[in-house]
Amino acid sequence: QAQLVESGGGLVQAGGSLRLSCAASGRAFSTYAMGWFRRAPGKEREFVAAISWVGSSTAYADSVKGRFTISRDDAKNTVYLQMGSLKPEDTAVYYCAADPRGVGVITKSAVYWGQGTQVTVSS
Repeated sequence: QAQLVESGGGLVQAGGSLRLSCAASGRAFSTYAMGWFRRAPGKEREFVAAISWVGSSTAYADSVKGRFTISRDDAKNTVYLQMGSLKPEDTAVYYCAADPRGVGVITKSAVYWGQGTQVTVSS
């Protein structure tokens, strides 16, 4: 059974950094595009970042460009989101996602989802 498990969330001060991890199992996720989404309190889920199945292509939301970096280690079946210069508005539950249809699709939706990890940025 396909499973995505996020970790690495927590409480951090504004300006700080966190690295989220997403461990994938149960599918050939090395051939899937992977992504991160987030949902802030009272808001809809929004796209954050995505990476193609060979890691050659990435995409970012404008709000995180230059601050967040997505990467993948297919030997470990893990995708990472390195977050820097964090702001209080980055506070949200962050979800890992996977989709076999590529980066262009996963920026909008995905087939597989993790349960989420909370990130809280204090001012």
